[in-house]
Parts: sequence; C-alpha cells; structure tokens
Amino acid sequence: MIIPVIHWNELDARARQDALRRPAETEQPRVFEDARRILDSVRSGGDGAIARLSAELDGTSPEVLAVGVAELAQARDRLTAAQLHALERAIANVRRFHEAQRSSALSLETSPGVRCERFEVPIGAVGLYVPAGRAPLPSTAIMLAVPAQIAGCPTRVLCTPPRRDGTADPGVLAAADLCGVGKIFKIGGAQAIAAMAYGTESVPKVDKIFGPGNAWVTAAKQLVAQQSGGAASDLPAGPSEVLVIADDSARAEFVAADLLAQAEHSPDAQALLVTTSAALAAACQAEVARQTMRFTRRPTIEVSLRAARIVLVSDLSTAFDVSNTYSPEHLLLSIREPRRWLSAVTNAGSVFLGHWTPEPLGDYCSGTNHVLPTAGHARAMSGLSLADFSKRITVQEVTSAGLEDLGPVARTLALLEGLDAHANAVTVRLDALAAGAGT
Repeated sequence: MIIPVIHWNELDARARQDALRRPAETEQPRVFEDARRILDSVRSGGDGAIARLSAELDGTSPEVLAVGVAELAQARDRLTAAQLHALERAIANVRRFHEAQRSSALSLETSPGVRCERFEVPIGAVGLYVPAGRAPLPSTAIMLAVPAQIAGCPTRVLCTPPRRDGTADPGVLAAADLCGVGKIFKIGGAQAIAAMAYGTESVPKVDKIFGPGNAWVTAAKQLVAQQSGGAASDLPAGPSEVLVIADDSARAEFVAADLLAQAEHSPDAQALLVTTSAALAAACQAEVARQTMRFTRRPTIEVSLRAARIVLVSDLSTAFDVSNTYSPEHLLLSIREPRRWLSAVTNAGSVFLGHWTPEPLGDYCSGTNHVLPTAGHARAMSGLSLADFSKRITVQEVTSAGLEDLGPVARTLALLEGLDAHANAVTVRLDALAAGAGT
C-alpha cells in the first residue's frame, strides 16, 4: 500500500477539498439510518432488544448484562503485575492533570448592590462508553472514569462490548474498577448508547453520555442528544484521525510509525502527512510499506491507508493552513522548534510537540484526555475535560439599593423588546420601594 503524494500548490479549491475529505463522510446517511433503527429497538424493547442486537452485531449475547464482583476479581487476576502497574501509573497521571482543572466558585459585585455568583454541581448520572469491538481500550475507561470520579458524579455507568465468550475485556474491567466505577455492563455499539440514554430493566438511565466510538456510536450519541427523553452527549469522537506536520528534520521511521498507530484503530481511521520535504514524503511512503508488514492488525491498517494522504507544501505556513482547514483530532509537529509554531495552531484536538512525543503517550498515560473532537469538530469544540462532568449554575442577589440603581435599566430594556410583563416584575418592586415598603 503506497500512500499517494499530493502537490498542494497544483490543486484548485475543489481538489483541495477532496484531498482532505474524510472516509466516513460518504457513509453518513446509511450510518444514521442504522443507528436510528437500533435506538428505536432498544427504546421499545429494553433488555430483550439488547440481547437480540448483541447476538446480531457482536456475535454473542451475555446471559447477564451487568458485570458482577466475581468477574471483576477474575479480571484483575488475569492481568500481570506489570499490566496493573501500567494502569495505575496512567490513572495517576490522568488524575493529576484533571485535578488541576478544578475551578473555584465565582462571586463578584457587578454593580453596587448587585452580586453575581457561579458554582458547580456534578452531573447526577453519567454514561461512559468504552469501545472494545476491534481492540479493547482500557485507556478509554481511565479517560472517562477519572474525571467523572473527580467531579463527584453520583451515578457512573460504564458500557463496553462483550467478547465472544460473553465476558468483558479484563483490562477494561480492571481499569474501571481501579477508577471506582460501580455499574458496568457488557453492551456495545449503538445499543449501549440507547441503553444508557433511555434506561432498560438492567441499565440505569443517565443524563449525559461520554466516550469515543465508531461511526454508529457517534451517530447514536448525536441522535439521542436531540431527542426528548434522551441524554446529552460530550462530543463527536470517532473515527480516529491524525495529521503530522513534518519538515526535513523529521525521521521517516518516526513519522510512519505515528501514521500507522492511528491507521490500526479501524478501517475508517485516517492518517495524513503534510510536509515541506519531497525526500521525507518518499521516505515515509517506503517506511509505511515496510512497517505495515510487521503488525498483527495489518488487514485493518491496509484498509485505513486507502484514505491516507501525503500532502506536499511549499512552506510551513501553508502546512498549518492545511492542518487548520482539516482540523485534526491529533496534530503532531515533527519540525524544528515546534513550540515556536504552536501559536499557528487554531484547530486541533490535541497537539504533540517534537520528534520525541509519539501520539500513543497521549492515548495512554501523559495525563491529557484522549477523548477528542473528530470529523473537523475541532474547529469549534475541545477535548474532554473535568468541566464536562459538571454543570455551572449562576446566582444573582440584589439589594433594595441595587434594584433602585439597576432596575430602571432592566425595565427600559424590557420595554425596548416589547415585553410588558418583564418590565412589570421590576416596576412593582420599584414602586414598593418608593412607597417605603422595603429596605
């Protein structure tokens, strides 16, 4: 599989748009239709529909959806000491970074006698979706469960696909257990999103759903967020994507490895290289072909690479223009003085600086969250953070003197909008103060 090289300066506007097109875009109508069918089935059929869909889509249907204490204990026993230590180390770093995101209550006087405040309340029930269809992702359990725990969300529900033998992946279960998740269910795909959004006989209904997934999971999250009685959603996160900006200081074997790390996620993942160096482009083509031969997930990688591109540009400023237009989930800066160019980044989920910062460190253990906006949503959205697991509620308190001062402003604006009742709610109080009824 040879990744094509595209000469950016030779393309017109339409060709440039096509060069940056994501593979999932052509499938969206069918994906949303399938997701809607699954949602409707679970909403009306509950656990029975989940069992049928699990057998149909996952090839297995666990007799009991909930993960019990015994299965959690068995999961830990199946991991080596080194694996458990790695999970604990990753949890510690993710916890450290997210605890630093705590915000203090806000309180200030905006006018004499007018106090405005803001405080945070954790979301009451959150649903955490951990993919495991093509590869189990205990790292995602960490990225979701740690901030949910720090935020103090009382009900934390985690869903993850069952394996062929009806059990859940031991790494996912161990990670969830280490992060204090109390309700874990063996349900995958869009049916898991439906179960958490609507509730079933076994699965509690949640207020907001978090987590990445394939195109069907992403579509299901978007659909339930729009429905009455559904559940809010964190952000569109999936399929995965990476864009590498590289100059002639980059090492081809490093860049190729970064591209392939994303390509192995799923057939609809996308990997792009934008470079100023024709020599590096050619070297990366050869390295990708050479390294692909060694991986166990080679069939998935080869399908994903059909949507891969190498974009040759004249200078780094153009490279950043291309990247900001694409708005990648992961952006790697394999260039000289990468931090100097950081201000040129306006659209990206997460940035990885320099030749010694491989993207998998962000996936697993650096501390940042790996649930990031995909499909170009980085133009307006951020990656997951502690703030996503709480609500910020504002408060205002006005003294009688404050009302006398600011009330006429509100009344004038209400009348400007033609809302007499709004104006009246202020006027009756001002009249009472004028009559000496309050202090």
